[in-house]
Amino acid sequence: MATSIRRKSIWKNIAFFLAILGPGIITGSVDNDAGGITTYSVAGALYGYKLLWTLIPSFIVLVIVQEMNARMGIVTGKGLADLIRENAGVKVTFFIFIGLLLADIGNTTTEFAGVAGSMEVFSVSKYISVPVVAMMVWLLVVKGNYKFAERIFLIFSVSLLMYVVSALMGHPDWNAIGSSIIRPRMEFNQGSIMMIVGIIGTTIAPWMQFYMQSSVIEKGLKIQQYKYTLLDIIVGCTATVVVAFFIIVACASTLHAKGIVINEAKDAALALEPLAGALSKNVFAFGLFIASIFSATILPLATAFYVCEAFGFEAGIDKKWEDAPEFYVLYTSIMVLGVIIILIPNAPLIAITLWTQIINGILLPVVLVCMILLVNNKKIMGDYTNKPIQNIIGWGTVIILIGLSLAWLGLSLFG
Repeated sequence: MATSIRRKSIWKNIAFFLAILGPGIITGSVDNDAGGITTYSVAGALYGYKLLWTLIPSFIVLVIVQEMNARMGIVTGKGLADLIRENAGVKVTFFIFIGLLLADIGNTTTEFAGVAGSMEVFSVSKYISVPVVAMMVWLLVVKGNYKFAERIFLIFSVSLLMYVVSALMGHPDWNAIGSSIIRPRMEFNQGSIMMIVGIIGTTIAPWMQFYMQSSVIEKGLKIQQYKYTLLDIIVGCTATVVVAFFIIVACASTLHAKGIVINEAKDAALALEPLAGALSKNVFAFGLFIASIFSATILPLATAFYVCEAFGFEAGIDKKWEDAPEFYVLYTSIMVLGVIIILIPNAPLIAITLWTQIINGILLPVVLVCMILLVNNKKIMGDYTNKPIQNIIGWGTVIILIGLSLAWLGLSLFG
């Protein structure tokens, strides 16, 4: 009898978890977008296994930050942008969100660059692939609903694990990988600092914090479901870092070992063929395609969410166009801008991709400061404010990011 009750309890817990599954895993998986894959690929090709250690602190910070967002969303029922406006005022909110909006237009452009690059590996012109994908994505969001879209997003999340296959086909040196993680080394120069800021900026992107909090609210989660939400976050963050790890390993074990320099993820896919076979090239390119579609859906959606929240407009994909016109117009405008930039002949797509990730890294401390101040405000959070360890990690991250950004700026100006 006791065994039967225990089994029912276990299945009940699993059913609860599956019911709330989504926000953490989707937010984490979208993080491995075209910009992220490009950044990780270039890091692996340029520095080999040397920067793998950065993924460990990134994972810890990612879990802490995403947990703060989920807790704020559940307790307050308000999005992060909404809370920033209410507590910082409209002027401060305006300047923060102009910077974030510009960065996210660059991010969205990067996603369509990923679509174009990955399909060019399969000999499909960007003038066909980009408009077709953009129209499919737009229809999914505008004509679909949250539950249907979430199921599609979860399938995309699982597809990103194909990068594990691509990495293993490169026959990585596991001793060297272990050594680089246990005994990390950092070259203090402009290039390596820029790459570290880019890795952090793409692993813990500013837009993620807004999307995570909004998706928790959209799903209607309550504080009673908090432990399942936390598990969802941990699974999502683990998947994010695992995929990033294997992308770096795939490029380090093949491209870096042969001294091959790349500028974008498409280059990595093409360069893998003579080193690890045609299958490895196709797997890498298809992973880039899936990630790009996934993120081209979520990124402009997240941006439209938080900008509308910040200025008090209705937002949500379960709302009709006439109920949330500002939300849908902004979403559509970001998509159209991204497509137009990609289709311009000789557009500097590589520069847009890498600089967007660096801007993410520079903007992240601003978002984190707002978050930490809000989540420690008892008037807002009641008994659910941060624990000391969460504040130590949060403020420590802000200080380190500002220090790295200033060091990179100083080296850029004064060599």
